[in-house]
Amino acid sequence: MQRALHQALAGTRGIRWSVCLRAQANTLAVHDESQVLSTASIGKLMLLVEVARRAELDPAFLHMRLDRNSACPVADSGLWQHLHVEALDVHDLASLVASSSDNLATNVLLAQVGIESVAECGRLLGLRSSALLDIVRKERDETMPPTLSQGCARELADLMVRMAAGRLLTAHVSSRLAEWLSLNTDLSMVASAFGLDPLAHGAADPAHRGIRVQNKTGTDDGVRADVGHVTGPNGAISYAVLANFAPSDPALPETVVTAMREIGRLLHASLASV
Repeated sequence: MQRALHQALAGTRGIRWSVCLRAQANTLAVHDESQVLSTASIGKLMLLVEVARRAELDPAFLHMRLDRNSACPVADSGLWQHLHVEALDVHDLASLVASSSDNLATNVLLAQVGIESVAECGRLLGLRSSALLDIVRKERDETMPPTLSQGCARELADLMVRMAAGRLLTAHVSSRLAEWLSLNTDLSMVASAFGLDPLAHGAADPAHRGIRVQNKTGTDDGVRADVGHVTGPNGAISYAVLANFAPSDPALPETVVTAMREIGRLLHASLASV
């Protein structure tokens, strides 16, 4: 698969990649897997892990209702900004973050748990380069972290490997995160290759040869990222595909997504039944 990955990334000059494809302990293919890149909303994975960790310690935490006015309002991705409901419980907010990368829900959860606790959770996970650095903001200045999150493919793919194996802190935390990530509606990048229904793919669908995807994506100016775990009749693969590029070049987003979809086709060919 290493050669095929090299071919998929050929012709993508001007784009910085960090890619890691793993089947449990076996590394299938990599490209600059330790390079630290801006990862947009991928850092919300660490927030979801911290929420799942707290829920295991105190199941009532998931039922705590949080008000939308407890955090900085922010638009862009997410559904809550379009809803009339003023308060939602923690489980619902985590579901919104996982399914639509909801920015308002992210900030409300961060106001409750604290960015410092999310950072400590990252340390418990053994992450050195991958982190959620800040709340979601409309604008950033020199006093703020330059980006929402950062990460490298090696750490993020390993995060998915441990989730699938039930070793992401605990089996409970692992299964909770996997449940939330199965709700993600953004299958536009690597996960596009599997032909799943973006709005209903939580269970293995016989119409798609038993393929199941749990993933989180990140999109920003100059950033595309897809991190996830996919299972099929012939096994399972955890992946992290991160790309940074000059936002001033209008051709690069399409080039990046085309390459990411080709990587998805490599995974699909490996996992689909013969």
